[in-house]
Amino acid sequence: MSTSVLDLFHIGIGPSSSHTVGPMKAARTFVEGLRASGDLQDVARIATKLYGSLGATGRGHGSDVAILLGLMGECPRKVDIDAIPTMIDTVRSTKQLKILGTQQVTFTEEDDLQLLPRERLDFHPNGMQFWAFSGDGSELARHIYYSIGGGFVVSEAEAEADHFVEEKVAHPYPFTSAVELLVHCKRENMSISAIMMANEAVQHGESHVRKELLEIWRVMQDCVKRGCENGGIMPGLKVKRRAADLHKQLSARPEMALTDPLTILDWVNLYALAVNEENAVGGRVVTAPTNGAAGIVPAVLHYYTRFMPASNDDGVVKFLLTAGAVGRLFKENASISGAEVGCQGEVGSACSMAAAGLAEVMGGTPEQVENAAEIGMEHNLGLTCDPIGGLVQVPCIERNAMASVKAINAARLALRGDGDHFVSLDKVIRTMRITGRDMQSKYKETAQGGLAVTVPISSTVVDC
Repeated sequence: MSTSVLDLFHIGIGPSSSHTVGPMKAARTFVEGLRASGDLQDVARIATKLYGSLGATGRGHGSDVAILLGLMGECPRKVDIDAIPTMIDTVRSTKQLKILGTQQVTFTEEDDLQLLPRERLDFHPNGMQFWAFSGDGSELARHIYYSIGGGFVVSEAEAEADHFVEEKVAHPYPFTSAVELLVHCKRENMSISAIMMANEAVQHGESHVRKELLEIWRVMQDCVKRGCENGGIMPGLKVKRRAADLHKQLSARPEMALTDPLTILDWVNLYALAVNEENAVGGRVVTAPTNGAAGIVPAVLHYYTRFMPASNDDGVVKFLLTAGAVGRLFKENASISGAEVGCQGEVGSACSMAAAGLAEVMGGTPEQVENAAEIGMEHNLGLTCDPIGGLVQVPCIERNAMASVKAINAARLALRGDGDHFVSLDKVIRTMRITGRDMQSKYKETAQGGLAVTVPISSTVVDC
């Protein structure tokens, strides 16, 4: 199934698309199924087990909270993030949970929500299993779901069928590779963003796509704004938030850009830090294509809108469409899940997407845009996912800032060439998939290798 740009960029909450957004969606899907089958009124107990990477780092990524919220009927896009602590405290203190806000059941978290890091289901490291029982203990329903990255969830049946779904709409310019995409561009004399919009318009309508993408951009901007306003210490590792202080420093001396042009990169760093600090504390973010890499596309988009005089809403839409085209290639031909291929699938994919989007709005040819995307991933190959304490803080937050600057440089390198280059985007995507397959599981979002074991967790405040 072709992945829509509106699926790649969707509004949710932090700290993780695969460990927070996906489990919340899965839990809600399960209980919605109970209501649809007429079994909801007979449910006396709900039980959940999280396996593999979800079991290993689920507490740090908020998977336990996400499951509870999903069972209560909340969804990532609309949940009141300020009300979450109260909702969760109520369930835990009363040991009562209202399924979909209506059917009250007894819920003892230590018994009914188990995290099993040493057990794994067949299809994907992020596996979940849900049960519903009646008052006499008989099983009413049981379902398995997998959170495959970026907030995407597939059922056991979809996984067994390789989660292939027949297209309901025939796209005018179908593509499954960068080569096919470039063929369309050359034959039709169209840009990558124009090809992507033509495909999206068939399914959603052009005006709706544009409206949704600009809403996504608005949420990205709001996230940066909140990140620049909110300081203090992040819970967990007790890492100090840096974006607010950095924003004050840069705002106090705007003339610095006249003597030090690289001050612009300080602003890019700020935008990325602001987003990922908000993500780390469970704020409202846009998966781009994941939460762990949510700061890169917004940071580079802010670079475009703040430092390029010709920027406008049309450019924002083109940027996101182009980034979405590249993100789709990664998702469908490799993975955007840190639990499956390491951080190269998250930060690497986001860097590649942002580089392509920037090259597009800077006037690049389709070949130059493809080159920018390739550069963005080639120099993130092998990037491990080793979150300290299982939390999306270190090295994740700073890594987004580094990748944002790398994306800008990738676009500029590509635009200085003619689009002809040695390594193709398709080959680097294939390489990323193979590298991820060969990577040991301890480097794939389990917090069992890398920095997660070499850096001791301290109760003191640190700068990452």
